[in-house]
Amino acid sequence: MAESVRELIAEATRELSDAGVASPRVDAELIAAHVLDTERGRIFTYENFSPAQANSFRSYVDTRCSHVPVQYIIGLAPFRYLEVEVGPGVLIPRPETELVAQHAIDTAKSMPGTPIVVDLGSGSGAIALSIATEAPRSRVIAVERESSAFVWLKRNVANLAPSIECKQGDVADALQDLNGQVDIAVANPPYVNSHSEMPFEVSNFEPAEALFGGGDAGIEIPGLFAKAASRLLKQGGTFICEHGEDQGLAIAALLSPDFVEVTLHTDFNDRPRWTSAVRR
Repeated sequence: MAESVRELIAEATRELSDAGVASPRVDAELIAAHVLDTERGRIFTYENFSPAQANSFRSYVDTRCSHVPVQYIIGLAPFRYLEVEVGPGVLIPRPETELVAQHAIDTAKSMPGTPIVVDLGSGSGAIALSIATEAPRSRVIAVERESSAFVWLKRNVANLAPSIECKQGDVADALQDLNGQVDIAVANPPYVNSHSEMPFEVSNFEPAEALFGGGDAGIEIPGLFAKAASRLLKQGGTFICEHGEDQGLAIAALLSPDFVEVTLHTDFNDRPRWTSAVRR
């Protein structure tokens, strides 16, 4: 027997709220859209779920009640003008990172010819995909070490921007053939410090290797990314790096030997969350 879309979403919203999910109504609607294979804004053009759809909806809601990220449940995460596929083993892209991508896109568009852009620690490929689709003259190369994330990177590139070159390897020694030739290096490295408390659904489900930056301050791995950028970039090339809101001074200190015009930028909530710099 068919069941009402509105009634099941209302029921799911109550269940998710009782389970302590932060955005119960939004998540219920996202799951409904996934089950109905439509956009969230169109779910109420459907009166009923089929019996099979209702069963799937309830199952997904039960999973979300255990705090599995909704993006892992529906298999998609929005990022700028794209939806990237995500799942266990890869970091879910955040809205804050869209500003990092925007600066890389703007910088690439301002350059003549075919700028070489490297996305260090690409994960799902969200940054690289945005650059490739919004600054299409660019040659975009995505580097990712972890096999569990590289699977998602390859899938997203194949579906959304096949021109991107995917390289599996450690940023510390990747792309040796491009040393001193890259125009833009962009990164959202692991930067969470060892004593940060994170939401349960982040700490228990998203990959630790994509979160923790090493050491008490969380800047050991960002330091490795900065060294990689210094190696790869040509003189006058741009490095763009996301970081924690309390790490701006430490990042600037890491960059000061090899970079000028080190500039701290704020996110959508006016928090200092990323830095750009120019290679000496």
